[in-house]
Amino acid sequence: MSAPTPETSESSDRARSALEALRSEIAKAVVGQDPAVTGLVVALLCRGHVLLEGVPGVAKTLLVRALAATLELDSKRVQFTPDLMPGDITGSLVYDSRTAEFSFQPGPVFTNLLLADEINRTPPKTQSSLLEAMEERQVTVDGTPRALPDPFLVAATQNPVEYEGTYPLPEAQLDRFLLKLTVPLPARDHEIDVLTRHAEGFDPRDLHAAGVRPVAGPADLEAARAAVARTSVSPEVTGYIVDICRATRESPSLSLGVSPRGATALLSTARAWAWLTGRDYVTPDDVKALALPALRHRIQLRPEAEMEGVTPDSVITTVLAHVPVPR
Repeated sequence: MSAPTPETSESSDRARSALEALRSEIAKAVVGQDPAVTGLVVALLCRGHVLLEGVPGVAKTLLVRALAATLELDSKRVQFTPDLMPGDITGSLVYDSRTAEFSFQPGPVFTNLLLADEINRTPPKTQSSLLEAMEERQVTVDGTPRALPDPFLVAATQNPVEYEGTYPLPEAQLDRFLLKLTVPLPARDHEIDVLTRHAEGFDPRDLHAAGVRPVAGPADLEAARAAVARTSVSPEVTGYIVDICRATRESPSLSLGVSPRGATALLSTARAWAWLTGRDYVTPDDVKALALPALRHRIQLRPEAEMEGVTPDSVITTVLAHVPVPR
């Protein structure tokens, strides 16, 4: 890995400052969700996708809209419902009576940031229509592949699966999400802040009036991605990541452990986090910081463990406590 030149270092520092400014800008609209904001930025740096899970009313949709506004990215929203069809997302061929020909009408997936709202409200057939877009960054309609814009990120929101009328995401699609972020209920002081803002006239549908402004752009994102790619990972840290993932496969609480795809996800997100925190190398602490969001949706509990109250997060936490940390 070649050493960065002064020009690339300066570009990297500018990009980091711009992305750090996202926190304070998004905070003008969203209160107390810094971990989720960081996770979305990490996903953008890694060209990955994010699953946001939380009960209704915790600002999941607002968070994604605010991110798009601060990055000057084109964004579209799809409300997933039981009657939504795959063509409603990817687009379809439409007959033009004037030319007597079929022309392709792009769907909402042709954007930089797609907000898939309540993705588990729609049946698996429609959920799976996103698979090609997420993995190949293209959609194929009538045998013709059509490339999606870059950057492209799917931010899907999901209500907890125990809610009535939901369809749990298939494992193959869950694995396409780089991170699964939980959006918790706000703390008391944060909730008071939310109500105070609304009492003072805050309108979540008008981010411009709330003072949310673009603070970074596609050029900053590209420079940041290049800097992340230069972030070094020692053999010891690589071995640590592998040991964590292999330990999940041996856990008695799990019927399915983390695959090699999950290991690469943990590696890439740890690199992005290391760069965001101002380092050009990855430490074991970076790996620990991203282990839960990068791995929690890639493991499957045994039914008996689930009945005993075991959770994916508790299994991963136990694994982190027992796998030796490199010195």
